[in-house]
Amino acid sequence: MGNLDIALKNAMNIDGAIGAALVDYTSGMTLGVAGGTGEIDLTVAAAGNTDVVRAKLRTIEMLKLDDEIEDILITLGSQYHLIRPLSNRTGKGLFLYLMVSKSRANLAMARHQLRTIEESLEL
Repeated sequence: MGNLDIALKNAMNIDGAIGAALVDYTSGMTLGVAGGTGEIDLTVAAAGNTDVVRAKLRTIEMLKLDDEIEDILITLGSQYHLIRPLSNRTGKGLFLYLMVSKSRANLAMARHQLRTIEESLEL
């Protein structure tokens, strides 16, 4: 899991990062977590977002779209939550979850950096 630890550490180096996790969206289990705050249980937040991923995957299937999720953005009043399903064969069923502060993050850069982390992640 050394590679996972490095990936989560790199995610926490993204400007404005609050927390990051690797999550199994089939079970809701969090495989790794970095950061977080006293007010936000990152494990609960990450697991809760499995429903978002599953719902979107079902919708894509029902619409018979020959496509995949690149990322999902949830915008809150003070935060962005980025969900990036892993696209490689070994990461099937997993997603990276990143919470960033709206006031401190550059959303385009955060998305780019999260994609780079996902591409380098080997499980």
